[in-house]
Amino acid sequence: MKPMPVITILAVNTGSSSIKFSLYESGEKEELLFSGSLTRIGLKDGRFSVTDPEGRYIDCERVDAADHAAACRYVFSWLRQHGSGMPDAVGHRVVHGGPRHTAPEKVTPELLDSVAELVPYAPEHLPQALNAIRHAMAELPGVFQVACFDTAFHSTMPPLAKLCPIPESYRKQGVQRYGFHGLSYQYLLSQLQADGDPLARKGRVIFAHLGHGASMAAVLDGRGIETTMGFSPTGGLVMSTRTGDLDPGVILYLMQQGHLDAEGLRNLVNKKSGLLGVSGLSDDMRDLLDAEAENEQARLAVELFCYSARKHIGALVAALGGLDMIVFTGGIGLHSPEIRERICYGLEFLGVRLDHEKNLNHSGIISTDTSPVVVKAIETNEEVTIVRETRRVLEGG
Repeated sequence: MKPMPVITILAVNTGSSSIKFSLYESGEKEELLFSGSLTRIGLKDGRFSVTDPEGRYIDCERVDAADHAAACRYVFSWLRQHGSGMPDAVGHRVVHGGPRHTAPEKVTPELLDSVAELVPYAPEHLPQALNAIRHAMAELPGVFQVACFDTAFHSTMPPLAKLCPIPESYRKQGVQRYGFHGLSYQYLLSQLQADGDPLARKGRVIFAHLGHGASMAAVLDGRGIETTMGFSPTGGLVMSTRTGDLDPGVILYLMQQGHLDAEGLRNLVNKKSGLLGVSGLSDDMRDLLDAEAENEQARLAVELFCYSARKHIGALVAALGGLDMIVFTGGIGLHSPEIRERICYGLEFLGVRLDHEKNLNHSGIISTDTSPVVVKAIETNEEVTIVRETRRVLEGG
């Protein structure tokens, strides 16, 4: 069989206050050349750093980017000067694809116009992604660009799981449940398949991506059938600064009594709530774990996070009709054995039995040898998914 030609692909992942990028050689497998980020956009003490595959610094400096446009100019200017020539293609993470974009697509003016219409769906994320794509097109002229949608993985959910219980006139405007972290879930599924795990193709699996943003997905026989986030990345689990699921009556009450307008409410549910709102101390789980022995509010925030996760696991098990595997990933899910244990405590009735030592030592499989449900912790890699999808589109797949 003829080997795949090696090409270079730049993966770009934009957040509300950061830009992350990675350059890969893509052939029979993906080889990282370097990765970097510019963080704290719009804030003081912004930091730009680039590291090689071993984590050694190629560049590291303080950069105060006033806004996302300034950050993009800096990042793509650096890439042109130091990035080993022009990449063969650029893949971009785009948080929301709406009802029309359910697979990766080549970037065209028509696609950009279509995604721009979706900005009200994800105002915290889409403007930044569009900005990065336009800067990449300007700074890397003629390079093939691909939009990889975070919602695409969940397009296989049955119609009932996507349905919002509101009048049809609003549903026709695209108001439905979409789900997010799809690039992460696609990578996890591909890893299970690459490892030859039979549950990847025939099994009932829950993926738990627990980080600053947190969600879970139910995967039945290799297809996503349910997820915790819905129309926006604000729903579902309690998160670092996002509310997760919230009674609409609370929103109405706050509008009426708290004199909050739409912008104030958006700020509240996205940036001031979750772990930060409950603790009044920090949005970082590490800080809260350190403080919970002396700080009751910190303890409450941690307990609420774990309770919310357990409750949603129960709901996803009902959707799956049983459970064969749980996979933890994300900053909290991968690096906090204490949170994994506290989430799983009380799920023994489902067949979940953690091995304390394996969990503490971050073993790949952290359940006991006799546990009916396999529990794993796997590092995710959204950028590799972007590279793979970009190559597929580039080759006409």
